[in-house]
Amino acid sequence: MKHNLPHGNNYGSINTNMIGFNAAVVTNHWMASSIGRDILMKGGNAFDAACAISFMLGVVEPQMSGIGGDGFIMMYDSKKDKVNVINATGPAPEFSYKVGDKIPIKGISSASVPGLVSGVLKMHKLKGSLSLQECLAPAIDAASNGVALSQDQSTSLKSDSKAENFQSSLKIWGDKKKGLKNFGDRVINKDLAETLKLISIEGEDVFYRGKIADKIVKISNENDGLFSINDFNKFESEIQDPISTSYRGYDVYEAPPNSSGITLLQQLNIIENFSQKDLSPFSKSAMHLMVEAKRLAFYDRERYLADPKFFDVPVDLMLDKNYAKELSNKININGPRISNKELEINYKPDRVGDTTYFCVVDKDGNSVSQLQSIQTQWGSGMVIDGTGILMNNRMSYWHLDKNHINYLIPGKRVRHTMNPVMVFKSNGSENKLCLVNGTPGADTQVQTNMQVLSSIIDHNFLVGEAVSMPRWTHYQNLTESTIPHSTSEFISLESRFGDEIVKNIEKMGHKINIVGPWEGSGSEGMISISESGLIGAAVDPRRDGQALVW
Repeated sequence: MKHNLPHGNNYGSINTNMIGFNAAVVTNHWMASSIGRDILMKGGNAFDAACAISFMLGVVEPQMSGIGGDGFIMMYDSKKDKVNVINATGPAPEFSYKVGDKIPIKGISSASVPGLVSGVLKMHKLKGSLSLQECLAPAIDAASNGVALSQDQSTSLKSDSKAENFQSSLKIWGDKKKGLKNFGDRVINKDLAETLKLISIEGEDVFYRGKIADKIVKISNENDGLFSINDFNKFESEIQDPISTSYRGYDVYEAPPNSSGITLLQQLNIIENFSQKDLSPFSKSAMHLMVEAKRLAFYDRERYLADPKFFDVPVDLMLDKNYAKELSNKININGPRISNKELEINYKPDRVGDTTYFCVVDKDGNSVSQLQSIQTQWGSGMVIDGTGILMNNRMSYWHLDKNHINYLIPGKRVRHTMNPVMVFKSNGSENKLCLVNGTPGADTQVQTNMQVLSSIIDHNFLVGEAVSMPRWTHYQNLTESTIPHSTSEFISLESRFGDEIVKNIEKMGHKINIVGPWEGSGSEGMISISESGLIGAAVDPRRDGQALVW
């Protein structure tokens, strides 16, 4: 497909393919990217920068993440040549058995235990080099003095936040007379600034075993919420080993369950059984094969993927290459698609998410790949008065059917769609980090990651080209994470694919829905490192992100 974008050699990139030799930062907001660069410039490492970025995003991109939410942090320590994951996802609250037969989408009862603060501070304590006060100072300053509301934030504030229902939220993002704020308005959150100051001085304890925990639980009790003080006092993020698979000579690392990272790895194992020519970008065979791989992997996700503390997730089986070969044999490269009957979900539904991603590589080769989220845009919509903390609505990921593996149990961690990625390439006697990437987008994440990884590994795309290429997303009934878990089944295609591929995919039995040329799901961020040490950085043009490399 001939491209008409201003940069690149393959499909092309809407942005300059930015390169450098020192370090790179990619986030979903330009101010957060700048802060990450500043931290590195003053001598901090990737882990310091990630700490600063994480807290900053909660101020400048509050609709996606913040300290009222959770996340997964993948860390590569170049000196130790070691990858670890911090699971910063909180469990269902102690009193969540009270939800009955319906989980609210908004309000304090939609919130699970926020784990992000524990995870980020654990990373900083283990691997940071600057003080916590230095890392949090930019976020404190931004919250205190205010930031401008972006156009995307203004639109989603009015459509998704429900902030007008909560006085504590309205005093930050609007008022009773004028309504919700508009594009370019200043947003000041002095309560959040004070909360961040406390965290910078007292650390994790003040959030989980001090004043902040007490305030959250008090307001939860006053509003029929589900939290107990034990939910906070007993919580601690968890350091885990990553899971991985090989794909055409590359080692792809992911977060383990309760992350859906295993679903991405399973998809890669399936498509590896087809030729690189069959996976040529923008071809009918590539889309068909990837969609079918996604459907097969999501079928297994519904059967097997839950909190491993409550269920023995068969990781070895799901990542077995022979098993992937068996699954690939179900796919007819020329169509028709696998019948729904063959992939029928064996449970009845009990009755629709958003995130942010960023990555950092420093001058020493240390790297962080991090996803953090408050679930749907603007989370619960409710700010904890006196703290400035916008709470998540992660409870909406649970199933209420006892037959489902992701059934709600107090103390259990819900299955997450977040999946940070790192890719390594063998270079003689050692593996070298060559790619760091990820994206928000709930159940679309592993689909977007599969598309960009194939474009880079199979077809030598630059990262700028990978994030700019036309995107598809498959929606599969009864596999949606957010309640009510059901949806129409179709492939969403950006219009840049063109009429011919639409007709060919429809002939294979897939239903198509065309969206605007840049309205596909996700917001992929990527940093590449070549064998010569050249660093490339790219951010998805579909959102407010910024990539910096020098």
